[in-house]
Amino acid sequence: MNERNVLGGELEPCGTDPVTGFHRDGTCTCGPQDVGLHAVCAVMTAEFLAHQRSVGNDLTTPLPQWNFPGLHPGDRWCVVTARWQQAYDDGVAAPVVLAATSERALELVPLEQLREHAVDVPDDASDLT
Repeated sequence: MNERNVLGGELEPCGTDPVTGFHRDGTCTCGPQDVGLHAVCAVMTAEFLAHQRSVGNDLTTPLPQWNFPGLHPGDRWCVVTARWQQAYDDGVAAPVVLAATSERALELVPLEQLREHAVDVPDDASDLT
């Protein structure tokens, strides 16, 4: 799968501790099987995790049968794009690693919103103006 990131570059790894991604390969590559679009590489915060739990998306409880370790603040995780957007709309969006966020996220979230919460700066920062 050759998905690009939201900046048009090569999709970089999101996280390997814990190993993230729909395919549990460390990247936010979605492919055709990922109907939930686990495309946004987000850095977990206590506020984001609490919000997700409050809307029925518990990201802190381990689910070994799904190879899901349970998340903690500071973990990088490929989150469902619609869930990130929901948190954004509610004022608690998690920080985003743009270089590791799949371009497929742009199907639901405008790049400007992702940039508002970016924690990485590309080599060519002129694109951020």
